[in-house]
Amino acid sequence: MQRFDRRAFLATGAASLLAAPAIAQNLPDTVQLEAEITSVTRRNTSSFRALDWRPYFRTLNRGAILVDIDSRVLHHWQPDGSYGLYPSSVPMSEDLTRRGRTSVVQKVVGPTWRPTPNMRRRNPEWPAVVGPGPDNPLGTHALYLSWTYYRIHGTHDTRKIGRRSSSGCIGLYNEHIAEVFGRTVVGTQVLLI
Repeated sequence: MQRFDRRAFLATGAASLLAAPAIAQNLPDTVQLEAEITSVTRRNTSSFRALDWRPYFRTLNRGAILVDIDSRVLHHWQPDGSYGLYPSSVPMSEDLTRRGRTSVVQKVVGPTWRPTPNMRRRNPEWPAVVGPGPDNPLGTHALYLSWTYYRIHGTHDTRKIGRRSSSGCIGLYNEHIAEVFGRTVVGTQVLLI
């Protein structure tokens, strides 16, 4: 019977993680590279790891947000290099998941929620519009992305955080979206991997 050597396993995984940023800087498709590397090394989706922004973004002139769908975490860098790490909810299925580069195009306090046409087809009993308040799925703040219908927003339903529970958006605790919102400007680059 072959004995499992935990130290060797951890050393191999650590080496992979350390090499990832250097490799990613030289390749144009960091999204695909990150997916390949992390599919091997990630074992606990509730464990977050800090990232360096440089492999993913050329500059922090307007800040940067990276959402890691698999580990369900949002990384946020401000132009001065300050860094925040936030647990998030992510799309409930791959067909609702969008990956790639976008940017923040609008910031709204007390957003109004309008279900997408596809959501209304799946759930015809849902209201056409929900204004700000405790019944609003967008929580207290929303960052609108350049992709139609996609947002980074808060949620009043804290059970969703850390789960695959959204119809495409990225959800944060209301207190976390308030922090990210206050430190984000229109034009902030966003990458979903």
